[in-house]
Amino acid sequence: MGHAYVVDAIRTPRGRGKAGKGALSGIHPQELLAQMLRRLGERAKLDARGLRAIDDVVIGCVSQAGEQGANLARNAVLAAEWPIEVTGTTLNRFCGSGLQAVNFAAMGVMSGTQDLVVGGGVESMSRVPMGADGGGIDGNNLRLREKTFQVPQGISADLIATLESISREELDAWALRSQQRAGVSIAEGRFAGSLVPVLDPATGQLALDRDELPRPTTTAEALAKLEAAFVAMGAAPVGANGETLDQLALLRYPQAGAIQHVHTAGNSSGIVDGAAAVLLASERAVKEHGLKPRARIRAMATYGAEPVIMLTAPAPASLKALRQAGMEAQDIDHWEINEAFATVVLQTIRALGIDPARVNPNGGAIALGHPLGATGAMLLGTALDELERTGKATALITLCIGGGQGIATVIERV
Repeated sequence: MGHAYVVDAIRTPRGRGKAGKGALSGIHPQELLAQMLRRLGERAKLDARGLRAIDDVVIGCVSQAGEQGANLARNAVLAAEWPIEVTGTTLNRFCGSGLQAVNFAAMGVMSGTQDLVVGGGVESMSRVPMGADGGGIDGNNLRLREKTFQVPQGISADLIATLESISREELDAWALRSQQRAGVSIAEGRFAGSLVPVLDPATGQLALDRDELPRPTTTAEALAKLEAAFVAMGAAPVGANGETLDQLALLRYPQAGAIQHVHTAGNSSGIVDGAAAVLLASERAVKEHGLKPRARIRAMATYGAEPVIMLTAPAPASLKALRQAGMEAQDIDHWEINEAFATVVLQTIRALGIDPARVNPNGGAIALGHPLGATGAMLLGTALDELERTGKATALITLCIGGGQGIATVIERV
């Protein structure tokens, strides 16, 4: 098995994911990704021959409907005006899509069947809202629903907090940390290496050159005043016999007693637009095209968890990847655990016995936002930048995934 080298990893700024209000909301998602593809090729100094050598472009996108339908990856390749020989495919592993796209690209390279592949992701949540594909979490399959009733992620997050006795105060404290650390990172330019400004495709004028969502002046008092986000959802009667979502979750986890609704808009991830692209290469491609690798992929894994609790799989997925790499959790210098909800990070830290100081030192999705299909690829780039900034060697990127899955990737700086 050969090596898959990370040549470069770039991303857009995250724009506020509200139609007409976010700076990226006026830009078609294909164009967001196309700009990242063009810039990726330019930074790698790939000429027409080098671009033509790209074997595939693998892109994660969750809501594949409307403007994000019709094989977004291939259309973004065309929009980028890359050689027509370059192919593209689009995948959906919910919130893990961007990292899965990178992993599939790496697998192609490591297997020896491909030499130069782009992985990445895009999600324009202002233009194609969550649920736009109409499938819900179970594809509206009533027969499946009779066997396994899945609840929305917000209910799952509150269920985990209840079972793990994670308090609202602990969740808010992590959210405050995320905002403060993102603020420091932005002020110090820590994202500058991978963040690429987005231009208006029609005018060529700057659309956005900074992350739009963070609120570094957020206070603990302000977070404490926010109302729990999923109380009404949990009380909604949706079962065949009028059971509420909370009651259906408790049928699977009666030991919880009653679900404590502790997640708010302040300690959950923000809705944003964004795109990311990662160039992976074999050793042969590195030599042939004069590329300079920044890291290599050490291990990759996915893991399934019980679908009602849904969000606990990052820990076992990480352990699976660590076993492949011949490592333990304590061997990892830097962790990127996606902040879909604060409880996901805290539960993963507890389960793996991680030093919190090694986790998300530049903030996370609570402050910066979570552009579903792009986040995993963005986090890999953030991790790589941080390894280079600190001179450290290894990082693990992991995300929880709807339907009860987790994904993890271990990278090593070269």
